[in-house]
Amino acid sequence: MGCFECCIKCLGGVPYASLVATILCFSGVALFCGCGHVALTGTLTMLENHFSQITTDHATLTIVIQTMQYVIYGIASFFFVYGIILLAEGFYTTSAVKKELQSQFKTTVCGRCITATFVFLTYILGLAFLGIFGFSAIPVFLFYNMWTTCAAMKSPMANITDPDSICVDVRQYGIIPWNATPGKACGSTLGDICSTSEFYLSFHLYIVACAGAGTTLIALIHYLMILSANWAYLRSSCNQNEYQDIKTKDDDAEEGGSKEGLNSSYS
Repeated sequence: MGCFECCIKCLGGVPYASLVATILCFSGVALFCGCGHVALTGTLTMLENHFSQITTDHATLTIVIQTMQYVIYGIASFFFVYGIILLAEGFYTTSAVKKELQSQFKTTVCGRCITATFVFLTYILGLAFLGIFGFSAIPVFLFYNMWTTCAAMKSPMANITDPDSICVDVRQYGIIPWNATPGKACGSTLGDICSTSEFYLSFHLYIVACAGAGTTLIALIHYLMILSANWAYLRSSCNQNEYQDIKTKDDDAEEGGSKEGLNSSYS
């Protein structure tokens, strides 16, 4: 076998659908976890500097943000391992299907159970990331409201006579308690906050993190379709093999009975 034929054979065993889903999954998780972690840090810094200057007022929020950052570490580690496992399962299934077609291999109950387990687990993860995707859109909405308020203040067509009457009160979102000081920003102070690097960076990072969560959700849906198709094919192959085995036994039994009849006729 030449080098070209060997390369074609190797490329034919690559599960391209699983490979694309793995690339999407790794990219989405990297964007969500990396950008989300930095955005949370910037949000806490902005709140401490402008909305809640007393540490005890946002102590609970600090704990929540730190917990979410640890959860992000866990999500990144889990999906790195899970993506590799699903890619390996794709290689296994592709190889099994090819050997099945060449009558060199028969699928086992264990292999089908593993595929079915991955289908169930990927379905649960897909539902979980659907919730994460919706949750990640909340800070984008909050920052967008704040950004549009600042843009309206700076617009020459707004014709605002009293800029100090325009305020953003983050206490109404439940982020910090109502007794937090100052809790809100108005007028020029609000404009200065919108000009800080923490606001600008966190706003755009939340957008990218939300897009990363959506990409991961698409990857999980892709995985789910691949695993379901693989399980269905392995199941149908198993039924076909069982039918072929039964048919072979019946043919052997009929052939044995005909031979016995011929032998008895000669005797």
